[in-house]
Amino acid sequence: MAEKKKKERKEKKEKPLEKWTVKELREEALKIEGVQGVHGMNKEELLQIVRQAKGIAPPEKKKSVSVREIKQKVSELRQVRDQERKEGASRARLNILRKKISGLKRQTRS
Repeated sequence: MAEKKKKERKEKKEKPLEKWTVKELREEALKIEGVQGVHGMNKEELLQIVRQAKGIAPPEKKKSVSVREIKQKVSELRQVRDQERKEGASRARLNILRKKISGLKRQTRS
């Protein structure tokens, strides 16, 4: 039974910091010298402290795509869809293109 708990702890350490619970982050932050007020911190603050202590760089933010670029992709996909429709593409292929277009349009609204 003791081996099982050790294994579970080891598995928790292997997952990325963003997936750790606040409780796990607090436990880790308490091990760091010179850190005070751990129990009053939120998850983002705890993540910063643990990353600094371990020397881990924060993850890069995803580059957001502008609405103009998304609309350009939609128009390109519509042209491809119309071309393939003329050439007699299968119904499944046309559905794939339709779903891609719908997904991109959804992105412009969010």
